[in-house]
Amino acid sequence: MSTVDYRGQTVLITGASSGIGAEFARQISARGANVVLVARRQDRLEALAAELAQRHRVEATPIAADLTTPKIGSVLDRELARRGIEITGIVNNAGFATHGLFHEEDPERLAAEIALDVTSVVEISRTFIERLRRRGDGFLVNVASMAAYQANPTMAVYGATKAFILSFTEALWYESRGTGLRVLALSPGATETEFFDVAGGGADGGTRRMAAADVVKTALAALDRRNPPPSVIAGRVNRTAAALGRLLTRRQATMMIGAMMNRSAAA
Repeated sequence: MSTVDYRGQTVLITGASSGIGAEFARQISARGANVVLVARRQDRLEALAAELAQRHRVEATPIAADLTTPKIGSVLDRELARRGIEITGIVNNAGFATHGLFHEEDPERLAAEIALDVTSVVEISRTFIERLRRRGDGFLVNVASMAAYQANPTMAVYGATKAFILSFTEALWYESRGTGLRVLALSPGATETEFFDVAGGGADGGTRRMAAADVVKTALAALDRRNPPPSVIAGRVNRTAAALGRLLTRRQATMMIGAMMNRSAAA
C-alpha cells in the first residue's frame, strides 16, 4: 500500500470536542486533511473548527449531534449530503465509561454507554465503509482501549464494549485487505482527558496517564506504514502489559485487574 496522502482527504471524527478526538482533528488537519467534527457540544466544535481553519487553511466543519441517536450513521449521512461533503476517512473516537459495581449501575446509563461505545461505531462504519472501500485511499480508525484485553471488574460494560471494538475492527481489517482502505483499532491506556471527569479518577486503575497527543501519534504512525497492522497499542508500558497479560490465565488476569481497580478506588 502507498503511504496516506492527507491532502484532499476529508475525515469524520466523532467525540471531537475534547481529548483524543480533538487531538486527532489537530494532527490530521496539520497534515492537510479537511475534517468534520462531530460531538454534542456545538460551542467547542465551532471553536476548534475556527482554530484548525485558521492554523492549517483546511475546511473544518462542526456538526453537533447526539451519537446515541438511533441509526446515527444514516443521520450523519443525510447531514453530510445536505452540506455537499463526501468523507474519505473516519475516526470513531466517541465513548464514555461507567465505573462501579455492575449491579449498582443505572440501567439507562448502561444502555447509553453501549449505544455510544458500540452501536454508533457499527452504524457509522456500516453506513460509509462501502464508499471508503471503493475510493481505496482513506482509513477507518476505531478507538478501543487497553480495557479490551481482559475483563474489567468495576468497569464491566466498558471493558466489554472495547473488547467488541477490538474484535470488530480487526475483522474489518481482514475483510478490507486489497481495497486500499486502511482499518485500524487504536488501544490507548489511561490518557489525560475529560474521560475521567465522567468515569471518575479511580477508573485509571492507578496507572500513569499518557498525553492525548502521543496516543494519536501512535495511530498515525501505524497508518503511515505500507502494511498497517489491524490494531496498535499506544505506549511502551501498555504494550508490555498486554504482552505479559497473555501469559496469565483468564482467572489470574481478572483477579489482577480487580485488585488493581480496588486499590485505585480505595486511594
